[in-house]
Amino acid sequence: MTNKTIALINGANLHLLGKREPDIYGSTTLHDIEHRLTKKALEHGIKLITLQSNHEGQIVDFIGEVGLLSSSPIDGIIINPAAFTHTSVAIRDALAALNKPFIEVHLSNVHARESFRQHSYFSDKAVGVICGLGDLGYDMALDWFIAHFQ
Repeated sequence: MTNKTIALINGANLHLLGKREPDIYGSTTLHDIEHRLTKKALEHGIKLITLQSNHEGQIVDFIGEVGLLSSSPIDGIIINPAAFTHTSVAIRDALAALNKPFIEVHLSNVHARESFRQHSYFSDKAVGVICGLGDLGYDMALDWFIAHFQ
């Protein structure tokens, strides 16, 4: 048992997974992903806490609350910032202040999409970036933390 905690953070419109543009984002729902990862994390003694928000400030507040403002801060983050990837210096700053490893996940291959989607405010600070592998990317990120915590 590792007795660690990871936050799984999903940004704007990801509550629509499974319904929104399934040809790009797949048919798996966010609830399915959260359930699968929570179960897998628990099997390895890791607590997974989740947040999905369409509001940048709520994500910033959450990172602070589970990080620097917490008496027992989280040990890492898996984040799919969604559209905030290309716009949010505030979330980047919150992650930098946390000073814990995080992995950036994207369902689609952002490098094969519109040019504005090819810039990330997070990638240079992330331990790793996983994109284009659908919801399997979340599992890969969790696998990294499982190995990292051992």
